[in-house]
Amino acid sequence: MPRVRVATLNAALGPLDYRVPEGMAVEHGSIVVAPLGPRQLIGVAWEAERLPTEEVGDNRLRPLAGLIDVPPVPAPLRRLCEWTADYYLSPLPAVLRMVLPSSSALEGSRQLTEYRLTGAEPERLTPQRRQALERLEGRQGAIRELADHAGVSDTVLRGLVNAGALEAVAVDADKRLDCPNPDFASPALNGEQQAAAASLTGAVGRGFDPVLLDGVTGSGKTEVYFEAIAECLRQGKQALVLLPEIALTEPFLKRFAARFGCAPVPWHSDLRSSQRRRSWRGIASGEAAVVVGARSALFLPYRNLGLIVVDEAHEPSFKQEDGVQYHARDVAVMRGKFEDIPVILSSATPAIETRHMVEIGRYRELRLHSRFAGARLPAMHTVDLTRDPPPRGRWLAPSLVSELQANLEAGEQSLLFLNRRGFAPLTLCRSCGHRFQCPNCTAWMIEHRLMHRLACHHCGHVMPPPRLCPDCGEEDSLVACGPGVERIADEVQALFPEARTAIVTSDTIWSPARAADFVEQMEAGAIDIVVGTQLVTKGYHFPNLTLVGVVDADLGLQGGDLRAAERSFQQIAQVAGRAGRGDKPGRVLVQTHDPEAPVIAALVSGDAPSFYEAETEARREAAMPPFGRLAAIIVSSEDKEEAEGVARRIGHAAPEVDGMAVFGPAPAPLAMLRGRHRQRLLVHAARSLDVQDVIRDWLGKVEWGSKVRVAVDVDPYSFV
Repeated sequence: MPRVRVATLNAALGPLDYRVPEGMAVEHGSIVVAPLGPRQLIGVAWEAERLPTEEVGDNRLRPLAGLIDVPPVPAPLRRLCEWTADYYLSPLPAVLRMVLPSSSALEGSRQLTEYRLTGAEPERLTPQRRQALERLEGRQGAIRELADHAGVSDTVLRGLVNAGALEAVAVDADKRLDCPNPDFASPALNGEQQAAAASLTGAVGRGFDPVLLDGVTGSGKTEVYFEAIAECLRQGKQALVLLPEIALTEPFLKRFAARFGCAPVPWHSDLRSSQRRRSWRGIASGEAAVVVGARSALFLPYRNLGLIVVDEAHEPSFKQEDGVQYHARDVAVMRGKFEDIPVILSSATPAIETRHMVEIGRYRELRLHSRFAGARLPAMHTVDLTRDPPPRGRWLAPSLVSELQANLEAGEQSLLFLNRRGFAPLTLCRSCGHRFQCPNCTAWMIEHRLMHRLACHHCGHVMPPPRLCPDCGEEDSLVACGPGVERIADEVQALFPEARTAIVTSDTIWSPARAADFVEQMEAGAIDIVVGTQLVTKGYHFPNLTLVGVVDADLGLQGGDLRAAERSFQQIAQVAGRAGRGDKPGRVLVQTHDPEAPVIAALVSGDAPSFYEAETEARREAAMPPFGRLAAIIVSSEDKEEAEGVARRIGHAAPEVDGMAVFGPAPAPLAMLRGRHRQRLLVHAARSLDVQDVIRDWLGKVEWGSKVRVAVDVDPYSFV
């Protein structure tokens, strides 16, 4: 190979050609070092015919600067990168950065130095040092990582090192990975589970086979697909399990270790750089036999991938909302196709898109109809808030309070679900009506009373609650409007002072370690009542949790999201599934102002098929996904007029294509985000239309300045 085409990780550059020095064994997929001016860039050797560019004569080619000693990026993964870039209208380098996310992984064997707290307190304790000591408890990592986590500068941490509060720890960057044993602890499955497990194990090693594993909550779906993983291990292949939330990783690792004798290799954003390096190299070499991780694990360079499992496959968090805006569920199926391996989509409440693929014969379906070990699904009842309203200033109806009291007396655990973080969604002045809005976004500031701050959930801006109204100057006039989980927890504490209460949100369970601590407390019976958001709706198994109260079932039905009803059904069904998973029966109370709403009625009656049939038919009549195509074009700029002007030009340039309609431009529902003004166009197209080619040609004819960003979200899930 005298010359080679290189795809770099720089989205501003196209493919570049280089000369291969004599003696350098470069093949397609090799990770190379390519010189560009005075810089050296990391890139991947690619097939020239698949990445067209302007040809350069051999005499003008610069030689490659180096070949990195790691396995090449496999051909199926290169095809997946091309497909992802093409389908989601993203630059190939942006996709490649997910394949090569760890620069340290490309370096040779070495020892790393990390730091951890010693327990000693420095003589001089500044506010920044105190903050660092509080936030770094139980953590270890490089100085840069710890500084980012603590929200302080590197200098503060180096001062703590000199003061003896942080100590250096030598880390073996290439420590050997444990190998799971497929026969360590084989489970006792019932007949229905055995049949499903046999079907899945039979699929391993026999080519592409997308399977929906549809089972009610508590039916043992995890134990069933564990058997497919065991078969994959017996065949010497690698398996990947995708989870929707980092917080679910730790409970999953515990269950996995009980079945296979050791933990799988994790991959998520909370890993230290040394852990990411070790995991990546183990994945690329094939040493990492089973990987469990967040959606980004999908693009790692597995040497011998044999199975992909997408757990809780209905979860909207599998959709990436910035950068390359891919949906991990759909990309997992495409990776399975390119790798020629089975893909298991596991869910108790499958998405309408997945159900449709079963109906048209693209996927096959395995069903688990009943809970494992004789456990029964919980009884579900509505609490009509128009007839049984909470007392003024309270949010829990008397009937739900009575059930909580009964559970406490019985020594059983309860869960209250409200998908709203913080104490209250809105803070205003009772004197002048001033509402606290984020200075960077068109969003209200959310009061977080536990942390004594007002926070924007979109950009992260925080501020202490002011004593005076900034508009009228009135003192102590600020009032919280509406409930968040913290306010519900306060109400629970007022009603039941002796009850041990835990708040479970992304603010309190921000890492796998915190999730593990929560699980340990629940299993030990140290918590009586959990108040949580959607974080508690999936993956957890607490046999003594017998009561679930849905505080506001109407909340998710508000707004114009086409998936609002489906998402509400999924969330409530999933949180209801936390009740009665052991020997004791469970019950669920759903607070609502409209018990006759189709979603609520279907949940209480248990008639999920009728609900999904009606929702599917409504989508079909409106030609909405999966029966039509949607794509959003979002124009943003710090200059409002500039954003509006570019959006108008894009709108005027919209082509007239049969089977396609363009709506907008109009201000996005979140008209300002992180200091940038946003305009939105929505493309609605027939299923048969290649909408990506249309949009690519359309936007290619419009010019805009460097300060304007134009992003395309194919198959959008968020409409803000």
